Amino acid sequence: MIDAQVPDGDIESLWENHRFNLKLVSPANRAAYKIIVIGTGLAGASAAATLAAQGFGVDVFCLQDSPRRAHSIAAQGGINAAKNYPNDGDNIWRLFYDTVKGGDFRSREANVYRLAQVANAIIDQCVAQGVPFAREYGGYLANRSFGGAQVSRTFYARGQTGQQLLLGAYGALMRQIGKKRINMHTRKEMVDLVVEDGEARGIIVRDLVTGEFSRHAAHAVVMASGGYSNVFHLSTNAMASNASAIIRAYRKGALFANPCFTQIHPTCIPRSGHYQSKLTLMSESLRNDGRVWVPKKSGDPRPAAAIPEAERDYFLERQYPSFGNLVPRDVASRALKNRCDAGFGVGSEGQAVYLDFEAALADGGQADMDNKYGNLFEMYQDITADDPHKTPMRIYPASHYTMGGLWVDYNLMSNIRGLFVLGEANFSDHGANRLGASALMQGLADGYFIAPCTIANYLAGVPRSSVDTDSTIFAADEQAAKNYYQGLIGTGGKTPVDELHHALGSVMWNQVGMSRSATGLQSALTDIEQLRQDYASNICVPGKADDLNEQLEKAARVADFIELGDLMARDALARNESCGAHFREEYQSTEHEPVRDDQQFQHVAAWAYQPQAPARLEEPLTFKYIKPETRSYK
Repeated sequence: MIDAQVPDGDIESLWENHRFNLKLVSPANRAAYKIIVIGTGLAGASAAATLAAQGFGVDVFCLQDSPRRAHSIAAQGGINAAKNYPNDGDNIWRLFYDTVKGGDFRSREANVYRLAQVANAIIDQCVAQGVPFAREYGGYLANRSFGGAQVSRTFYARGQTGQQLLLGAYGALMRQIGKKRINMHTRKEMVDLVVEDGEARGIIVRDLVTGEFSRHAAHAVVMASGGYSNVFHLSTNAMASNASAIIRAYRKGALFANPCFTQIHPTCIPRSGHYQSKLTLMSESLRNDGRVWVPKKSGDPRPAAAIPEAERDYFLERQYPSFGNLVPRDVASRALKNRCDAGFGVGSEGQAVYLDFEAALADGGQADMDNKYGNLFEMYQDITADDPHKTPMRIYPASHYTMGGLWVDYNLMSNIRGLFVLGEANFSDHGANRLGASALMQGLADGYFIAPCTIANYLAGVPRSSVDTDSTIFAADEQAAKNYYQGLIGTGGKTPVDELHHALGSVMWNQVGMSRSATGLQSALTDIEQLRQDYASNICVPGKADDLNEQLEKAARVADFIELGDLMARDALARNESCGAHFREEYQSTEHEPVRDDQQFQHVAAWAYQPQAPARLEEPLTFKYIKPETRSYK
């Protein structure tokens, strides 16, 4: 059994008491400590800026040419906090309850309550930074609703909330760079984690422009490298988003928790062709005003405008009257897929449903809609050539977010001492399904308010001696990384990297996607092993290792995706229940809703790397404050 190091005490005062009991580092001593931060999204940028502002020395690494290009910038809809400005009955406890229930009772209570508790401070922090949240006519911050909640608690900046929050964190980051407290390393990729005596000592980095390798040592390493949805090839993630940092840490001994818990987002622009490179998200916030429907007649060829109201099936409103179109993402995605699979889908391939704004436009007018969603409407029209003001959007589910990630304890530290994992890279807060507008909340909670306290506590027990990279472990890890990348160049195969990634994505989407079965998962494991062999014997990587080489970057990342795909399939096969976004066809009710098995699977599954096959460990989950119940949104 794994111990999450959750302190004793009442949950409402747990974090405040724990924070008081955490050790501190004197301001006079902080500059003697060096911290590495990997990633400049909301979690990484906010953590780096906060730690540097406290006086620690920080080195930050990102793949992009600017920290502003982190994928957090693509988040659209909003960020949750229980401020209760609409006075509709919200409070911290309700946000806590909604999040635990939304995750289908597969998350750690103490972490989720802390997240709900800290969320209010995030809004204050971001307003102080100048983040331009939407406001009511009188100047008060505006709220809107998101899936899985019956209150309006989501703060937003039109459809650009992630961008505006990231600019706030970026400003804080750049301020510390200007003060020479942060060394910013752009176009650098972490290729290995250096571990000595069970402690993280630093990283090995490859320069993406020159191909040069370098060693970097630190007293603590913070991994905020994001999620792994691109294992499905097509996802809403940026094409550069990858799982390599967390997989390299996993190979060095970090536990990987709940890898099969991946989220499918219901409102995405449908795939349009075989050679498409990514998918585009349409914010969940659109379901505030948009109504989801399909024709009542199977295979109806008429355009949307020609189908009268009486012949439309608003199936989410019909199936889930209490929440309607604002059911959680996993529930909505399955319902959309079921309608399409039953032959009621629309579009040329029948793999879409309508998201219709006709009623909202008639009620509030185009100016009101554009004020809330203008950039989203423009984006949709640019991509599809259809104007959502005049014709309904066509949407279909797509891979979007990953609830699984590296295992962390209550202090956000991995089982490798000194390795802290923040944001989407860890597993800690969302269980088997994340509610909308909670990703930004977690990233900034971890970065601004939690990790700076717990990292300082760890460093208080670490000697202030200078760190260096002269050890034999650093030398061996750097040489191993060089050999690995050079070896990819020398395989001499004929299969392009993208072709293998596409093949892996097809296996993952069809067998380890929205709907899973024991037979399908066994087939996936066989197919992934075949892909692993094809990769080893026939991968084609042109160019040189000591130069700018995007195909080499992709090749290494696809190898990590193959290993991760195998781990996800194993995890899904071992979890003989349906919960949240993990839907096993064998475990469903007569109404096709997930059926959990709390007796056997009320735990976190944490996988330990072993060369032959990973070992499955467990962290039991206890629910003292919210009693597990059948999750219903009807």
